[in-house]
Amino acid sequence: MITLSQTTQAIQPSLTRKLFNMAKEYSDVIDFTLGDPDVHPHQAIKDAGCRAIQEGRTRYSQNAGLLELRETISHYYLETEGYAYNPQDEIIVTVGAMEGLYLSLLCLLNPGDEVIIPAPYYVNYVQMVSMCQGVPVIVESSADLSFDVKDIESAITPKTKAIIINTPSNPSGKIIPWHKVELLAALAKKHNLVIISDEVYKCLIYDGKEFRSIVSIEGMRERTVLINSLSKEFCMTGWRVGYVLAPSELVSAMTKLQENVAACTPLPSQYAAIEALKGGKEYTKNMLSIFNKRRDVLVEGISSIPLLSCSTPEATFYLMVNISATGMKSEEFAVSLLQHAHVAVVPGISYGKVCDDYVRMAFTLDETKIEEGIRRIGLFVKTLQR
Repeated sequence: MITLSQTTQAIQPSLTRKLFNMAKEYSDVIDFTLGDPDVHPHQAIKDAGCRAIQEGRTRYSQNAGLLELRETISHYYLETEGYAYNPQDEIIVTVGAMEGLYLSLLCLLNPGDEVIIPAPYYVNYVQMVSMCQGVPVIVESSADLSFDVKDIESAITPKTKAIIINTPSNPSGKIIPWHKVELLAALAKKHNLVIISDEVYKCLIYDGKEFRSIVSIEGMRERTVLINSLSKEFCMTGWRVGYVLAPSELVSAMTKLQENVAACTPLPSQYAAIEALKGGKEYTKNMLSIFNKRRDVLVEGISSIPLLSCSTPEATFYLMVNISATGMKSEEFAVSLLQHAHVAVVPGISYGKVCDDYVRMAFTLDETKIEEGIRRIGLFVKTLQR
C-alpha cells in the first residue's frame, strides 16, 4: 500500500481552486475566481507559436531556455527598466513564474530555514515554502491590507533566509510604497537576507501610479531574485512561460534543478515569447485600457451595493471586496453566493487572516458578464438584509 510523504499530506488545495471547481457545477455561473484573462494574445504571438510547431521546432532547448529568448529578455529589461542582466548566466526561463518561484526556494532553503511572507499574499507562497522544507512566517497586515515593515523586522530570526514580496499585489491590487521598499532593502542588507520579488503584475498599473523594483536600490541586485512572466503582460497564461533574473550562482543552481524537474519550457511557447517581448507595448497597448474600464465598472457596481465596500485597485485585475458588514466570513459568503446567485469569488481567508472580511474578484471577464455578476450579487446581498 502506498504511503504518501508528510510534505504531500500537509499540502492542501487552495480555496481559489475549490471555488473554481465548485463553479463548474453550474451552467450559468459568473466566475470571478481565477486571474486568467479572457483577452487573447496578439495574433503575431499566436502565429509565432504555430509557426514553431509547423516548422518542427518542438524539441528540447537548453535547460535555462533558448539563448535567443534569454537575450531578448535581457534586452527587454535593459530597454524598459534599465537593468542589465547577462543572458548567459543571470537569466533562466521557467515553466511559468510559479516554477521560477519554486526553483528559487528549492535552491535557497535548507530544512528549517524561515521565509517571511507579508500578508496579503499569493496563495502558493506558503505551500511552496513548506514543499521546500522551509518554514513560512506570515506577517499579518492591517485592516487596509497594508503591512508594517516594523512587523517584518520583528519576525526576523537567525533562521530567516528570505522575504517574499509581491508588488503590485495579488490579491490587494496595491503597489508597495517606495519608502517601504527602501526600508525592506535596508533590512535585507542589515540581516543578510534574500528578497524574492514577484513582479508579474507591474504591467497592469492604473492612473499613472509609479512602480519601481527593489533591484534598483544600490546593493540589492546581488541579493534579489526577480520573478516575472508573460502570463499577465501578454495574456499568455496557458503558454507557461516565466523567467527569473538573479545572481549567476542562483541561476546556475536553478538550471541544474530544471534539468531534473521539467527539462525546459515548451519550445513553441519560447518562440512565441520571443515574438511577444520583441513586440512589447505594441502587442499590449489595448490591454491596460480594457482592464481599466472593467475595474471602474466593477468598483462602481460593488460600491453601490449596501453592506459591501471596496477601494479602487492601483494595479492588477483583482478587487478585494469588504464583506464585514454582512456578518459573514469569507468562505461562508463565497459558498453561499455561489449556491444562491451562481457567482464565484475567492474567500479572502486564502490570503491571510485579516482578509477573512474580504472576498477577491478577478475582473478578467467582459463588461457584460461583470455587470450581470454585480446584479446577482446585489440581489444576493438584499436577501441578507431581510
